[in-house]
Amino acid sequence: MELIGSTLTATYARPKSSHFLPAISTMASSYRNPQAALVMNPNASLWRTNSYYKSNSTIPSPSIQRENLDLVRAKTVLYPSNRSALTTRYTPDDWYKSNHNNYRESESSRKSAERLRRDTIRLMQDKEQLTRRTQENTSKNIGERLNDIVFWKSELSHEIDNMVTEIAALNEVKRRLERALAETEGPLQVSQECLYHRERRMSIDLVHDDVEKDLIKEVEVIKSCQERMRRHLDRAIAQLASNRAAQHELERDLSDKLTAQRIDQRCHHLRNTSDGIGYYRGIDRLDPSISLPDSWSKFTDDNILHSQSERAASHKLRDEIEILLNATSNEMWNQFNNVNVAFTNRISETGDAKNSLQTHLAKTLQEIFQTEMLIESIKKALRDKESPLKVAQTRLEERIRRPNIELCRDNPHHRLVSEVREIEDTIRKLQERLMEAENTLQTLVKTKVSLEHDLSVKANSLFLDQEKCMSMRKSFPSMPRLVGYT
Repeated sequence: MELIGSTLTATYARPKSSHFLPAISTMASSYRNPQAALVMNPNASLWRTNSYYKSNSTIPSPSIQRENLDLVRAKTVLYPSNRSALTTRYTPDDWYKSNHNNYRESESSRKSAERLRRDTIRLMQDKEQLTRRTQENTSKNIGERLNDIVFWKSELSHEIDNMVTEIAALNEVKRRLERALAETEGPLQVSQECLYHRERRMSIDLVHDDVEKDLIKEVEVIKSCQERMRRHLDRAIAQLASNRAAQHELERDLSDKLTAQRIDQRCHHLRNTSDGIGYYRGIDRLDPSISLPDSWSKFTDDNILHSQSERAASHKLRDEIEILLNATSNEMWNQFNNVNVAFTNRISETGDAKNSLQTHLAKTLQEIFQTEMLIESIKKALRDKESPLKVAQTRLEERIRRPNIELCRDNPHHRLVSEVREIEDTIRKLQERLMEAENTLQTLVKTKVSLEHDLSVKANSLFLDQEKCMSMRKSFPSMPRLVGYT
């Protein structure tokens, strides 16, 4: 029998690799377990006869034959009896050639690494010196910057102290002006209350007299003073706002400089061995700066100049407020005295007119009392007639209910009708007399009301001028209070 085919000669069954040598990991695994990749199939046949291959009428191509051979190798079981016939994939020359190549590559890599090490050490030494010099120059620049910050910080602190003093002085003058303005509210309210009270005068006493003229003038004087005070107060408030704005700018500038000083001091004291240093990648590409050294110093200088200008304006305003307070206090006090003199004269005139009305009122009241007694008597008589009239009318109503022929117009019926008419006539006459008495009483009451009205007019005028107005005008503010001192 002719044998066609080959035995399984590979140590592991897998297709050929395209590399010159297999992977290191693959070789190592193969050396550790040469039979790990074999497929144990005891039913596989190691030999094929020529009749097996001749049974197929088509001759496979060489590539197909190689694939079939690899497939046979992959499925063939390696038995110990066949191990002597095994052949390797590579030749010894290939093995030695591979080792020599590895040696040459190792030597070349070592030489390159040594050259790179020498160049790198020299580069590191040069860069270390350059880095040290650059860091020293940077520290020197930061120190100079700190000196500039300290100088401007002292200038800002001095100007802030001056501005704080000026704000306190202007605040004090403003408080005096506010107190003086508040003090004018009392006299103004008193004058207006006097006018309002005197508007409650009645009838003929509602006269546009000298008191009213002086009160109106007093109100105008006080309102004029208040208007001037309010204008200066608004100016003071605006000036205070400007002063505080300038102070705020100075303080913000000072705060920024303190922060910058603290940051620069921390940066100036940073060393390579300091804590808190770290990487901030890309920070050198950022440029958040918003000023240059010239604009930086000019910004602070402008803030100081602006603050000085606001302080000068504030001092001028304080002088104007002092002059205003003295002028307004004199005007209000003089007009107050004029009004009081007019009130005194008017009260004397009204008191004389009141006394002449009281005698006539007493006689009228006596006559009214007697008329009222008469009216009460008539009303009592009318009430006494109500019961007899009810009895007579009730009898007539009851007798109407008599049945049939008993409903007779007899003498009792005629007498009851006559009695009802007689009582009604009496009531009518009493009511007429009651009306006449009431009319007379009304006339007397009108006379009484007229007298009382005239008397009340005078009494009301005296009460308003003497009790209401003059009692309020006793508490007019003093001169120190009118200029803002407590």
